[in-house]
Amino acid sequence: MKFSLTWLKDHLDTDASPAEIAAALNRIGLEVEGMEDPAERLAGFRIARVLTAAPHPDADKLQVLTVDTGEGDPLQVVCGAPNARAGMKGVLGLPGAVVPANGMELRKSAIRGVESNGMMCSVRELELGDEHDGIIELPDDAPVGTGFAEYHGASPVFDVAITPNRPDCMGVYGIARDLAAAGIGTLKPLPVPQFAVSGACPVEIRTDDAQGCPAFYGRTIKGVTNGSAPEWMQQRLISAGQRPISALVDITNYVMLAYGRPAHAYDTAKLTGAVVARRAADGETVLALNEKTYTLTPEMTVIADDHGVHDIAGIMGGEDSGCSDNTSEVLLEVAYFDPERIGATGRALGLTSDARGRFERGVDPAFLDDGLAILTGLILDICGGEASEPVHAGAPPTERKTVNYTPCLAETLGGVAIAEDEQRATLASLGFEVADDWTVTVPTWRPDVDGAPDIVEEVVRIHGLDSIQSVPLARKDGVALPTATPQQVLERRLRRAAAARGLNEAVTWSFLPTADASHFAQEGQPLWVLDNPISEDMKAMRPSLLPGLLSAARRNLDRGADGLRLFEVGRRYFRNADGSSDERLTLGVILAGDKSPRSWAQTVNGGKSAAFDAYDAKAEAMALLAEAGAPVDKLQVMGDAGDQFHPGQSGTLRLGPKNVLARFGALHPLTLAAFDVAGPVVAVELFLDAIPGKKGAASFARPAYSPPALQSVMRDFAFLVPASLPAGDLLRVVKGADKANIVDARIFDDFRGAGVPEGSKSIALEVTLQPGDKTYKDEDLKAITDKVVTAAAKLGAELRG
Repeated sequence: MKFSLTWLKDHLDTDASPAEIAAALNRIGLEVEGMEDPAERLAGFRIARVLTAAPHPDADKLQVLTVDTGEGDPLQVVCGAPNARAGMKGVLGLPGAVVPANGMELRKSAIRGVESNGMMCSVRELELGDEHDGIIELPDDAPVGTGFAEYHGASPVFDVAITPNRPDCMGVYGIARDLAAAGIGTLKPLPVPQFAVSGACPVEIRTDDAQGCPAFYGRTIKGVTNGSAPEWMQQRLISAGQRPISALVDITNYVMLAYGRPAHAYDTAKLTGAVVARRAADGETVLALNEKTYTLTPEMTVIADDHGVHDIAGIMGGEDSGCSDNTSEVLLEVAYFDPERIGATGRALGLTSDARGRFERGVDPAFLDDGLAILTGLILDICGGEASEPVHAGAPPTERKTVNYTPCLAETLGGVAIAEDEQRATLASLGFEVADDWTVTVPTWRPDVDGAPDIVEEVVRIHGLDSIQSVPLARKDGVALPTATPQQVLERRLRRAAAARGLNEAVTWSFLPTADASHFAQEGQPLWVLDNPISEDMKAMRPSLLPGLLSAARRNLDRGADGLRLFEVGRRYFRNADGSSDERLTLGVILAGDKSPRSWAQTVNGGKSAAFDAYDAKAEAMALLAEAGAPVDKLQVMGDAGDQFHPGQSGTLRLGPKNVLARFGALHPLTLAAFDVAGPVVAVELFLDAIPGKKGAASFARPAYSPPALQSVMRDFAFLVPASLPAGDLLRVVKGADKANIVDARIFDDFRGAGVPEGSKSIALEVTLQPGDKTYKDEDLKAITDKVVTAAAKLGAELRG
């Protein structure tokens, strides 16, 4: 539900800021989904006076205006509005302003050869209504030079999500009541007007469906003039997302949005005989205000006269009896409809409306008289006329519920201790009546309150839902402690990390055909072959996760998949030389097909799709190892990934020469041929059992973040190194050259060409230095540079001149 701050202040006397009101609404359970300030959209628009208006020299329908903006010299503006004339005051959009209706930014431009310094605006262009026949005309006392937002009184608009159990907050007055109870201002008295009546109602009103329509109140008003609603009402409706239509229609919409009380006005000239709430006849039809015809059933309540149906009761009025510009006498309907009947009818017809949303939640049955009086008073004030005496057909269910309540329940059920006096005051401010024995009488506008827990909810939310502390439940005897092992925790973390990187988890068989298993068997570790397999094709236990993932990739590629990113966390199985079994936790990844689809943006590939390469596999390996807790900064990249991998496009990640944590790269063409997979395909295999464990509980805690006091320093180095030297080796020795000062280093260039000797390459690094308690001096930087150069020289690197 949307409403403006101005509208809220009609019912709530408060000095709170919009931010404070929004925070209070959230605190008491009325979630603010959004808040916007129309004044921001009207920035750049100001009140201006037209000094002169002359015909455009090259356009019959345009005029050239000189406009006084209240600052500096008058501006020249080209305008096509027929009502633009000298002496009038309007709204000028200056260059740089953005027109709310279409998002166009105004600029100084030439229109048919004549310079224009902005735009005189219409109502529609500023989204203040639908009028667009001419520009806005302001009163003579409008102050020239004043921002239009300030003059217009643009007010922040709240968008509040009302839960289905709070029909009392389907009107601005109900929200104001809740805010007043929360201490955000004082609720103003309900403005029920007093007025004279001219005699008995000339139209018979009755209800023949006591179940569907227990009460039907109404009266006629003759001598009305149905023009436009006043500006203040239109602005309130616009803030709620309603389009102003006419005074009579706008007034009924205003009462519904302000007080949560749907109502309807019929043109009495279009009625015949008595107006009755009754059941619809089977197959009876009605043309609704949305210009659709609905076929009704006997389970539906309607408002009808002798001629036929004029209203789907509580949901939508009919087109035939609606008010028009020529309406001079109206019949007002303020009724109470059964919420269940309204909901069933709306669902059966597939028809939603603001009225249905309120009636099926349950409107206040005791608000019929006051609602009719407020509606009548607004029509008399705005449209004129004489009101008849009211007609009361039937009686609404106004019996109030009582609840036996105990104040201690606020703590036992709500989790927060609230003083009894505060609870009494809260309930009283919400309209509840509390007896000395804590018997609580529920107000008629709260059909959602049935028992003591509902009372707890009321006192706790007004006290502040944010006051409830999160307290863990005590662990009862016999309740098991968490039993996940560190290895199980690692598996879960890696699954989440892999999925977050866009990989899709696959679960493949632990059994393989002997040929597939043999292809990935490791030297010195015989296959674990079952003596009694479930199938000859599932005889060997897998020595790697990659065969199963390759088979899954083949099936998907054969069925038209463009690109595959598969991973699996599982175990490899081996039989040791002594005959014992061995299981090792592993993570496998397969990247096959297209890395990205063909596109004009693929300039490197001539618009063709890009394939995965060994660097993609390395990136996945490094990221997942980091998530597993491996010291990735200390890893060495070496060759010998295995016969299953392409020897020139693969490698291993190791801690030292023997501890292999992962292997990655492009699979060998013979491997792809053995599994009948079209390449290229890259793969990763992480040996999680090889990751060293943490050396104590203290290492599990992340150190507190302590930002350095001094700014870091960047230094670039370019080294000539043998072409066969892995760049990662150079990066590692540079990082370790001075651990006290070097906090990071990265390679930003690898050049081979003119100026670089044959058999060499130029590697450029950016080294980040972090001073400690004092800034570096020239001699400090020279000493660090010497350490870097010396460390690099151990690998045969030479600093380029």
